[in-house]
Amino acid sequence: MGEQKTCGKLPAQKVPRRYIAAAPLYFLQYESPMANQDITFTPDPDADSISSDVAGFGGLLVSTQIPTRADGSLELGDITVQSECTLQALKVALERAGSSMDRVLHLTIYLTDMADRAAFNEVYKRFFAKPWPVRAAVGVAALAVEGMRVEVTAMAAKA
Repeated sequence: MGEQKTCGKLPAQKVPRRYIAAAPLYFLQYESPMANQDITFTPDPDADSISSDVAGFGGLLVSTQIPTRADGSLELGDITVQSECTLQALKVALERAGSSMDRVLHLTIYLTDMADRAAFNEVYKRFFAKPWPVRAAVGVAALAVEGMRVEVTAMAAKA
């Protein structure tokens, strides 16, 4: 299996292969030192970011986006403007990684106020069409920056 990683003074536990297959993508990269060869990361345009813009494994891509404008600044206006910026950022990220919005399989939408769901959906319909991606809308108490009202995580097929 390769070198065992440790966290602090405790040795890492070996995970049976039957569980590795169903593990989240971030877990797979720790199976052995060679595991990253089949995982790709598209860097975030913000050099100071501690998150990749898109991660890929096999034919799948994963990306999380927040309401950023084209110049990289954060948009903290109303939910409609934030939704437009968030989905436009997702579109750009996926295209940079070799995919597109019509290849999105799943979208998780995080909203700080579930009353904003209808306004988000109006913007969503301008970026997506039938067959709709599988999706979930999740109400959260807060997001990373005060005033941020929406964040999305998408899984897409590579083109």
